[in-house]
Amino acid sequence: QVQLVESGGGLVQAGGSLRLSCAASESIFNINAMGWFRQAPGKQRESVATITSGGSTNYADSVKGRFTISRDNAKNTVYLQMNSLKPEDTAVYYCAALAVAATSWGQGTQVTVSS
Repeated sequence: QVQLVESGGGLVQAGGSLRLSCAASESIFNINAMGWFRQAPGKQRESVATITSGGSTNYADSVKGRFTISRDNAKNTVYLQMNSLKPEDTAVYYCAALAVAATSWGQGTQVTVSS
């Protein structure tokens, strides 16, 4: 399975921005889709954004218009640009490689948005 390492999390004030990166250990070119998920304390993990190998994107309603997912196949990296952050965006953010055979997860990166 591909190994994923997230980075870019941190503490930011409401209204601020962060860019998360997910570096893969191997080519992501043929992986069906890559995604970002998040899990807040006491809540289930939820999908934030996904991007297919063809570049199609999908977003949770709560982040539409604020977050942008992108992928750089040459760098084997997926990004999540997060703008206009809100306190309710506070969570551990996980990168996932959504292959047909299996899903691989990163270790997560903490995003904390203060009010």
